[in-house]
Amino acid sequence: MNPIFDKILHLSKPFLNTRHNDVHTAISTSIAFKLLEEEGGDEDIVIPAIMLHDTGWKRVPPELHLKAFGPGATEPELNRHHEVEGVRIAREILRKIKYDAPKTDQILEIIDGHDSRTTPISLNDMIVKDADKLWRYTRSGFNIDIERFGESPGEGLERLRSNLSGWFFTGTAKQMAAEKLIRRATEKNR
Repeated sequence: MNPIFDKILHLSKPFLNTRHNDVHTAISTSIAFKLLEEEGGDEDIVIPAIMLHDTGWKRVPPELHLKAFGPGATEPELNRHHEVEGVRIAREILRKIKYDAPKTDQILEIIDGHDSRTTPISLNDMIVKDADKLWRYTRSGFNIDIERFGESPGEGLERLRSNLSGWFFTGTAKQMAAEKLIRRATEKNR
């Protein structure tokens, strides 16, 4: 991994110790690298964006998190708030390490709508969106989500199954999600 990415991750860690975002970011980053291999895209934009995309949750009170996202969300404006705060945090981190200014602008634009913007603005944005959502289909993501949403494994599988066709933009992500969904359905010990 590029040493600059290690710096970004190190500086983002204090903002990732909420909502299991440390685990989410590690898994989503790994997925992003796989998507970049298959789909193309610019690693210098995608990897910082996926590492920094959820830092803004640190500025949303934890007791409000489940009102902002998930199947029981009642206050989606809080989800938008985490994007706005994430842009602020990412800007500070990227300036601190003197990251390339035009690439920083693209990274911030992706973070600014990674959940709320339904139409991707670029291939890089597609990859970030897909890596972000694909984590839900991993064993760790699945187990974290069913626990926090108070779902049975069957309910969690149905939630993922019902979103499979609408959540992903790249062919690689759709295929990965379908494969992971089959694995989650066949696991005995979640």
